[in-house]
Amino acid sequence: MGYFPFFIDISGKRCVVIGGGRVALRKIRKLAPYGPDITVVAPEISEDIIPLVAKTVRREFEERDLDGAFMAIAAANDPALDKRIYELCTHRGILINSVDDIESCGFVFPALITRGDISIGISTSGTAPAFAKHLRREIEALLDERTLAAGELSARVRPMLKKYFDTERLRAEAADELLRLCFEGGSLPSDDAVRELFERIKRDEDQDRNTRQQACDDTD
Repeated sequence: MGYFPFFIDISGKRCVVIGGGRVALRKIRKLAPYGPDITVVAPEISEDIIPLVAKTVRREFEERDLDGAFMAIAAANDPALDKRIYELCTHRGILINSVDDIESCGFVFPALITRGDISIGISTSGTAPAFAKHLRREIEALLDERTLAAGELSARVRPMLKKYFDTERLRAEAADELLRLCFEGGSLPSDDAVRELFERIKRDEDQDRNTRQQACDDTD
């Protein structure tokens, strides 16, 4: 079945990276924008890593380095050490990614697209990373300025949805109608136009509800 695509808030959570080379740097660059508390443990650590992490420990890995960790990345370029780290993390309930060893991963890194608050992860469960990267490029081409602006508008008016509509069904219908306007019109709708749209949908729903109630009353 593959890996379930959890989206987890890792801000402030302790992440231990064992390894200080190019591969570790690549993983850290993906994680750093999301705010984890990253500690890197390795005898040699790339200078490019230092400004991206909270702490560096220049020595060989020790089991105590995993204390308090939420997640770990084994990127030591030493298969025996990476395997030991995987076993330690599995025993202690720590999420673990072992670079280039899918059998020793509790989670995998997706091909990642980030645009503001939008994060899109594409995974082939580690079986075809080149294809995942291809899909990422295809999806990136869809995220033009208009699409991103429509997403920002949807986020901004979300409190209005909750104010106007008391059911998830109506909120979903109104959100879908708003997005249709965003992509069909010459420009994005203004806040006043959004209010008019929501008020119309609410009036139509109220009228339908009254009609159904009247039909029930007539039947009785």
